[in-house]
Amino acid sequence: MAGAILIVDDDPVQRRLLEAAVTKSGHAALAADGGEAGLAAMDGPGAREVSVVILDLAMPGLDGIGVLKAMRERGIGIPVIVQTAQGGIETVVSAMRHGAFDFVVKPASPERLQAAIAAALKVEAVEGEMKRAARRAGGVLTFKELATRSPAMERVIRLGQKAASSNIPILIEGESGVGKEMVARAIQGSGERRARPFVTVNCGAIPDNLVESILFGHEKGSFTGATERHTGKFVEAHSGTLFLDEIGDLPPDVQVKLLRAVQDGEVDPVGGRATVRVDIRLISATHRDLLQLVKDGVFREDLFYRLNVFPIFVPPLRERKEDIPYLVRRFMDRFAPAGPHRRIQGISGAALAMLCAYDWPGNIRQLENAVFRASVLAEGEVLTVEEFPQIRAQVEGTVDLTQAMPEAGPPAAPVEAAGVEAAPAPVLSQPRPGLLEALDERGNVRSLAAVELEMIKLAIDHYNGQMSEVARRLGIGRSTLYRKLKEYGIDHEAGRLDRLAS
Repeated sequence: MAGAILIVDDDPVQRRLLEAAVTKSGHAALAADGGEAGLAAMDGPGAREVSVVILDLAMPGLDGIGVLKAMRERGIGIPVIVQTAQGGIETVVSAMRHGAFDFVVKPASPERLQAAIAAALKVEAVEGEMKRAARRAGGVLTFKELATRSPAMERVIRLGQKAASSNIPILIEGESGVGKEMVARAIQGSGERRARPFVTVNCGAIPDNLVESILFGHEKGSFTGATERHTGKFVEAHSGTLFLDEIGDLPPDVQVKLLRAVQDGEVDPVGGRATVRVDIRLISATHRDLLQLVKDGVFREDLFYRLNVFPIFVPPLRERKEDIPYLVRRFMDRFAPAGPHRRIQGISGAALAMLCAYDWPGNIRQLENAVFRASVLAEGEVLTVEEFPQIRAQVEGTVDLTQAMPEAGPPAAPVEAAGVEAAPAPVLSQPRPGLLEALDERGNVRSLAAVELEMIKLAIDHYNGQMSEVARRLGIGRSTLYRKLKEYGIDHEAGRLDRLAS
């Protein structure tokens, strides 16, 4: 049974109107008169009762954007429908970037409100089942599960594979949502500690007065509220890997203890009489510039150099857009319902072009959420631009949404190369002998992937299957050429035999 709809609005008249509309549509309603009260309802004892939030953006004190930011920091994943006055499109865009599910314009009609709530509840139900299935499945992540076609990400994978073979501290840097934890898990899954615990801590989501206790543990009665002994994350991760996310948010006094733990492999529980020895692999991550924090006197220089032994920078999605089609296909395959009567078969070329044209300020996390929502709410078997209304509103006019790229089906099985996922070979029209067509039949510029495939096929034919010469003329190594052939599903030996037979 669905939980209640939480209405967060400082206007009492608007609250009553929304409560009436929500109740009339058959849902229970809860109300909060501001951002702080709404956040308390989502993060307090009754949080499990809330299934959807209707959030006003313009409120005194903690406004709607502030609530969305706080929800992200605290890991609250309840879908949020934001309300905005007419003409507040920039605020709406900001809200969507901070994780809002949908938006309605005041005064919202009961029909529009009900449609938004129904969609949010549907997505929440599927997401809950997926999380339960993921917990049941478990498993170890390796670099083979990281889909990429980007040289920058391939460098990340190479560095991660090298790091996995050692036990030195690693610092993963990059914007929020780029997949820093995925890289950390792949390092753990590729090293000697793969069967050991992997413990994560979001340092930015812990109240300052509890950071030390959560990291290093505490004894019963060591402070008010300490009714039981707590071992702490360092001890939980003993013999395994400890992943400290948002390490730049640690308070200065905790940084001192962390430095000792890294240097000596010992932690001091709060209220404890003796130190505790720990054997961990430490991986830290941050979206902030730690070196600048050191210069500003906010982060300890000695701790920075202890953590920054092996730095890995994960580039934002806007700098590796060649990964977008393969990430989209992977997400589609993961999210599409598995029943024989309901399965997403692909994504239209226009929708894929639109996703590739967008800058994704929330990076892979935002792309994943967008594809998840579209896959759950789609009525047909192919995702179209209509399933991505917020993205369409931001890129319309910058890309031809009629048919800018070939349609893409579900992903094929991954190839052998670590970190690279195969894609189905595009269906291409045949060019005139010796020439490549720059435009498709609609007059749009063809994708780089399509032109690359055609150039490889032309070179193989032109040099009669002499792969060393083909690789040399294309300016790539033979191993790279064979990898690309495998990715595109080309059997060059079969093609050469066909030519000889003819």
